Amino acid sequence: MRRRLASVPVLLGAAAFLTAGASGCAGDTDVTGSAKETLTVFNYGEYMDPEVLDLFEEETGIAIEYEEALTPEEMYSKYSSGVIQYDLLCSTDYMIDKLIRDGEVQKVDFDSFEYSQNIGEEFWGFSTAFDPDNEYALPYFWGTIGILYDSTKVEVPHSWDALFNGSNAGEIIMQDSMRDSFMVALKALGYSINTSDEGELRKAQELLLKQKPDVQAYLVDAARDEVVAGNADMAIVYSGEAYLGREYNPDLQYVVPKEGTNIWMDSWVMTKECDNPQAAAKFLDFLCREDIAEMNFDYIYYSTPNQAVIDQMDEELRSDENIVPDTSKLTNSEVCVQSDADITELYNELWKEIKAE
Repeated sequence: MRRRLASVPVLLGAAAFLTAGASGCAGDTDVTGSAKETLTVFNYGEYMDPEVLDLFEEETGIAIEYEEALTPEEMYSKYSSGVIQYDLLCSTDYMIDKLIRDGEVQKVDFDSFEYSQNIGEEFWGFSTAFDPDNEYALPYFWGTIGILYDSTKVEVPHSWDALFNGSNAGEIIMQDSMRDSFMVALKALGYSINTSDEGELRKAQELLLKQKPDVQAYLVDAARDEVVAGNADMAIVYSGEAYLGREYNPDLQYVVPKEGTNIWMDSWVMTKECDNPQAAAKFLDFLCREDIAEMNFDYIYYSTPNQAVIDQMDEELRSDENIVPDTSKLTNSEVCVQSDADITELYNELWKEIKAE
C-alpha cells in the first residue's frame, strides 16, 4: 500500500506487463530460440527502480515479467483470481498475514541467502507480528503513518484528536483506505488497531462519521500533494511521503501522535504457485544486496530495513526520522495484522456506510 508517488507510469525496461492468461516461471524463449527462465513479479506501483529489473536479468539471465497494483486489496483480488500465476509478491503486513494463514505462500530459507544479513534484526522482529518464525516474509520497506501538516497554518497536532475536535474543519485529508482510516480512529479512542471487539469498531465508525463533514477528501495517491499545494492544512500520510513533501515545502512537518500509530511493514513472499523457487530465491537475495537496496531506496525514499544502506547514509539523512524512524519513540504503536473473516466482513460493512454517507 505504500508507494513512491509519481505522475507518470514506471518505465519497465526489460520487465514487460503481463497479459491475461500468462503464467510465471515458465520456459520462455529468447531471440536465439534458447529456453530462458522467467519470473512473474507482482508489486505496488512505483515501488521498485526499473533498472533493478534490468540488472537482475543481465546478471542471471532470468527474465522478469512485472505487474503492479494500487492497494493490497486490488493485489489480492488479482492474485486470487488465478488468471496469472505469480511467483513473487510484495504486499503489506496484514495482507501478508492473510496469505500465510491461507497457505498461499512457500517457506523460504533466508539463512541460506548471501545478503539476508543486511536486513536489520529489529525489522525481522517487526515481521514476527505476522510471520512468527521469519519463514515466509522478506522485509522490503517500512515506516509509520502520521499527520503531515503545514506548520504556518496549524499548531503541532500532538494528538489524533486534532482530526476530530473540529479545529481544522475542511482542511483535513484522510486516507481512502479502510484499515488506515480506522487505525486513526481506533488510536484516538485508545484502542488497539488489531481489535476484534465489535463495540470498539462501531465506536471508531461513529467517530469517523462525526468527522466526515470536516474532511475535505479521502485520497490515496494525492494526500501529500494536496498539503504541498496548499489546498489542505493536514493529511494522513506514510512517513516516506512526509519526507518527499518537505522536499517541496520546508514548512511542512510530520508527527506521529502521542496515542501511537501503525508501524507498517511491506514484505516479499514466494507464492505457492512458484515452480522455480531457486530462481525466485535469487531475486529475493538480489534485493537484499546493498547496492540494489540502495538503488531502490534512492528511487522510493521510504525507510529501508537494509542496515547496510542505513550505515552508509550521510549523517543528515540518517538523522531524519522520516527516513530512519526512531523506534524508541514509537510507544503504543503496532504492526497491523489480518482480522478474522467475521471482523473483516464487519470492517467492510462499516467502511461502506462511512463512504455512503
